[in-house]
Amino acid sequence: MFLAEEGTTGAVGYLYTYGPLVLMFVVLYFLLIRPQQKRQKTRSQMLGGLKKGDKVVTIGGLHGTILEITDDICVLRVNDVTKLTFDRSAVNAVAQTPATKE
Repeated sequence: MFLAEEGTTGAVGYLYTYGPLVLMFVVLYFLLIRPQQKRQKTRSQMLGGLKKGDKVVTIGGLHGTILEITDDICVLRVNDVTKLTFDRSAVNAVAQTPATKE
């Protein structure tokens, strides 16, 4: 009888020892890791969907229109005469243009 009680308290002791660690990992997964994976997925979809003529904003805040785009670089037109070459990964967002009134 004494041995059965020792085995039970040993299992409960492991639960008390490792339970909080497992719980912390689960909480960190749902608060940090999973949202980061979602943001990374939406960013890669946005970068994959870039096309000629899109108005974009770079990481540095430069606004421009895509003139040429390849797998790793894109050429932006900033004004009528200025063309700048950036890495495709330097694009931060596609600018939303307001609807024009006709």
